[in-house]
Amino acid sequence: MSADIKKIPVIVGPTAVGKTALSIELARLLGAEIISADSRQIYKYLDIGTAKVEESLRREIPHHFIDIVEPDAYYSAGMFAKQARKTIHRLQQAGIPVIVVGGSGFYIRALVEGIVEQDVRDPNLRNSLVNKLKAKGLPALYRELQETDPDYAGRISAKDTQRILRALEINALTGKTMEQWHQAGSDPAEFNPLYIGLTMERAALYERINTRVDRMLSAGLLEEVKSLLERGFNSGINALNTVGYKEAFAYLRDEISFQEMAELIKRNSRRYAKRQWTWFKGVKDISWFMMDESTSITELADKICGLL
Repeated sequence: MSADIKKIPVIVGPTAVGKTALSIELARLLGAEIISADSRQIYKYLDIGTAKVEESLRREIPHHFIDIVEPDAYYSAGMFAKQARKTIHRLQQAGIPVIVVGGSGFYIRALVEGIVEQDVRDPNLRNSLVNKLKAKGLPALYRELQETDPDYAGRISAKDTQRILRALEINALTGKTMEQWHQAGSDPAEFNPLYIGLTMERAALYERINTRVDRMLSAGLLEEVKSLLERGFNSGINALNTVGYKEAFAYLRDEISFQEMAELIKRNSRRYAKRQWTWFKGVKDISWFMMDESTSITELADKICGLL
């Protein structure tokens, strides 16, 4: 397989659909290295709950942007885009094929389309929004976002406080939706993305998610969360306010039972998958592939090679 590949496969789709398995098989065929576009796998010590690629596979196939920062460190989609573009350029200059894989829509978008550079902020407005949050509650602010920017509201969680506040701030300051704001400052990447979208019948995917959660718990998710606490990281850290970890913290605080924790992780993972579907359906030029138990990853990888 020639390393002179003009297009870069960008493998996207909901959690548990099979992105990792395909990326590994494709990397073996191409002799490629992998750019992980996952907003939680960047953090150290968050292994089981983020379904990180096994270390043995990472030794076989270099993965970039896994375990790069501490859980309490600030990291953004914009930072990822800049650093990932530099890494991709370096690999391409060396003649090494690249594959991008991940389910974080913001990271994928920032990498491919660019992200707004200007820091549009107003401390007084933000304080006003925070006060409104305290007085009226997050549901009220989410309803406001649904009115001012329904597309963006449909792509994020109704419980994502930071993104809701930021979108309302942007709209109030610029009069633009998040889509319009991003487009105004976009800086497209120099590479040509080949979007590969993996999807699955909803019932089948939800069953996969449920099984994955059971495996995570059996593999020691609670022990991982206890280890994070021992390192001084707690549920107040943004990186840990994510599915799997926030429910485990609640269990360890005796707020919910083990069974309630397991069911909440499954439910919230299914909801996250639904938001991922919504996000990626809005991306143009994706070649969608239906996955099921009979899907041959090797044959699918061969087919994708033919598209490059």
